[in-house]
Amino acid sequence: MSSSQPILFEEYFEMGRQETLSPFITPSSRALSEGLELKASICGALLLLAAFTLSFFPQSLPVSSFLLIGVYFLAGIPSLIESIEDLINFEVNIDVLMTLAAFSSVFIGSGMEGGLLLVLFSLSGSMEDAVTSKAKSALNSLYKLSPTTAFVVKEDGSLVERSIKEITVQDSILVKSGQVVPLDGKVVEGISSVNLVHLTGENFPVRKGPGDEVAAGARNLEGVLTLKVARTSAESTLAKIIQLITRAQESRPKLQRWFEGLSKKYAITIILLSFAFALIFPFIFELSFLGVEGSLYRSLSFLIAASPCALIIALPIAYLSALSSCAKKGILLKGGVVLDALASCDVIAFDKTGTLTTGDLICSGVESLTETNAEEKKYAIQVAFGLEKGAMHPIAKALLTFAKTNEVCAIPVTNFRAIPGFGLEAQIESLKQNVYIGHPDYIQNKISLEMQIKLRGRLEEIRKNGELVAVQLLDDTLYIYKFKDAIRSGIRETLIALKRKWDMKIVMLTGDHEESAKRTARELGIETYLADLKPEDKLFHVTGLSKQNRLAMVGDGINDAPALARATVGICMGQIGATVAMEASDIVLLRDNIELLDWLVDKAKNTQKIVKQNLSLAIAAIFLASMPALAGMIPLWLAVVLHEGGTVLVGLNALRLLRK
Repeated sequence: MSSSQPILFEEYFEMGRQETLSPFITPSSRALSEGLELKASICGALLLLAAFTLSFFPQSLPVSSFLLIGVYFLAGIPSLIESIEDLINFEVNIDVLMTLAAFSSVFIGSGMEGGLLLVLFSLSGSMEDAVTSKAKSALNSLYKLSPTTAFVVKEDGSLVERSIKEITVQDSILVKSGQVVPLDGKVVEGISSVNLVHLTGENFPVRKGPGDEVAAGARNLEGVLTLKVARTSAESTLAKIIQLITRAQESRPKLQRWFEGLSKKYAITIILLSFAFALIFPFIFELSFLGVEGSLYRSLSFLIAASPCALIIALPIAYLSALSSCAKKGILLKGGVVLDALASCDVIAFDKTGTLTTGDLICSGVESLTETNAEEKKYAIQVAFGLEKGAMHPIAKALLTFAKTNEVCAIPVTNFRAIPGFGLEAQIESLKQNVYIGHPDYIQNKISLEMQIKLRGRLEEIRKNGELVAVQLLDDTLYIYKFKDAIRSGIRETLIALKRKWDMKIVMLTGDHEESAKRTARELGIETYLADLKPEDKLFHVTGLSKQNRLAMVGDGINDAPALARATVGICMGQIGATVAMEASDIVLLRDNIELLDWLVDKAKNTQKIVKQNLSLAIAAIFLASMPALAGMIPLWLAVVLHEGGTVLVGLNALRLLRK
């Protein structure tokens, strides 16, 4: 969604969007109000430059003073209002400290320096707001992961399309072939196959009929289903994502929280010290109270230079920049604290199906239970191609890809019929010969007892290897098509980079069969793996690994949720992942872009490096400016420049994290 486009009222209030997107504002007002603080700061800077230039001409002093009033109005009044609100709430912070210093400078005849302080402080503040807004905008613009409307079946059988937020429990909804199920419900009418890959990680059609529960997000592959709604949209995927965004903005790293708590005490201390220096110095050093060499002037210079603006801004801007950069790539983190945790991890554990593999099926081969030659097998594939080219489920997609790879053409079929949840049947057009393909249970009823026993034995052997099957009956010959998960593109290179570049140990934890896990581990070069794991087994092993090391866990299904919650950092796939798994995790890969893990670890470590650099720069700026200012070695305007210069410097340094 473009930041210049208005959004719906409900979205505006739910998602905490910036004020310029308010549906209450007209387009012309929206354009004017966008970046208003930055615009006011720039206008204030221009007025200050003009006032400073005119101050050298005695005849223009009234105009210069008038322009300076404009500077205080544009850059000072917003700060003054915020400071008064803070004081009413008995809160003394950096804003109060800086506003006090700026307006106090007027009383000692240094109004120009006070204006400079207000302009620079306003510019640095608008820069921080711009980074924050950019991070929020990137997070809020994440695409929606679930349908927003559904067809409600009324008592007279008619259909009416409604927002899913208007649909209540026990309402009946219709889900057509190819649609995503919008709400959790129980089937009351219809039979179909649905893809539950986001829940189970297995991209394999599951038959659903009356009495069966279907989860929101499942894709209806074939027939038409009527569901009785079991849960409302309050726990929808979109609502969960909004909660994650809110949590990400509120969750702050330990170091940042410590500095924010310290800033209040620090601000009060600096204000009290400044008052003390202003009152005591005339008696100790025989200084005047007023004047450019007076104790009040020096104490104000110290007040400005010692303000920890750079120190306070250094951390949040760094983390927000990193969060924004990650959000652009479809990676949602629950706060900057996750970056610190990820940078410390030395072991990373992966689930297999849907994580290391795509969850999409590929046909690994076809075999016959009886002796057939190459031409007969090719003919069977051509017939399967003709049957499946009109179907939608993952097996059909895999078979079509397999047929095209083997450069075979589809045999035309007639009297095509799909039996939802079971399979397909048709007649070969040229021979009027029946052909069937689908679930083994569907085929078993059409063959002899001897062939049934033989088929069951062979299927057991194939399934031990972790492969899925579809059976084709052509005349009296049975063909078995074998399917397995496709390895994710680029995952091999990612695992190599994690091991070699970051010296991370790779572990695979999966509920799949030993042989299937072994094959995947061998293909990806993973030395340590554990198979046949139940959810409690995964949790047990993750707990054990976490005690010895800092562990990151990558998964996608409900069965991974306990382990994701227990790991030092839980990373969940966003598209294929279950909502529960996303809740339990710390990082959500919204585009399932697991190949960016190496980039993400690099970003986490770079963030730590930038944070340390910013802390060093901020502390150096405070000491280099505050002590000379107190000693009268530098004027007030230079203390202002050094102070705000340090703030801008750490801000620009942090913005480097926005780069790809």
